[in-house]
Amino acid sequence: MRVSKDCLRELTPERRPLVRKFYQAHRTHMRVPAGASCWVAGCSEIEAALCLVPVENGHWLTGLLVAPAMRNRGLASRLIGYARARRDGPVWLFCDPVLACFYLNLGFSEPVSLPDSLADRLQRYNRNKRLIPLCHDNVRATCPIS
Repeated sequence: MRVSKDCLRELTPERRPLVRKFYQAHRTHMRVPAGASCWVAGCSEIEAALCLVPVENGHWLTGLLVAPAMRNRGLASRLIGYARARRDGPVWLFCDPVLACFYLNLGFSEPVSLPDSLADRLQRYNRNKRLIPLCHDNVRATCPIS
C-alpha cells in the first residue's frame, strides 16, 4: 500500500487496539466501535486517528482525534479526506456546533435526513449535549437518503 508523506493509512483489524491505546493516552472517552475501520496518520507513532463505522448505505465517522502537539497543521483534514476517498457512499458525523465550520469547509453539509440508526443515536446524544449532524456524500454538497 502506498503511504503519503503524512503516513496516512487504514489499520488492519489486528492493529485496531493501537487506536484504542492512542485514545487512552490522550485521556479521551472515544472508543473503537465494533466493526469500525480505523484510519491513522503518523509514520513512527499515531498522531491522529478516526473510525468509520458502516451504516445504511454509507459510513459514520467517529473518534476523530489529533494529538495536541500536532493540531492546527491540517492533519485532521487530510486524514478525513484520505479515509473518505477510500469508502463509497455518504459519510455522516455528529459534531459540536463549535466545529461545524471546520467540517463545512471540508465539503460536509447538513443532511436532508439521517439513516434511522443514526437519527435514534443523535436523539439520545442530544439529551445531554447539542450535536449537529453533517454529511459528505462524496459527490454533491447534500446527502439525501434514497
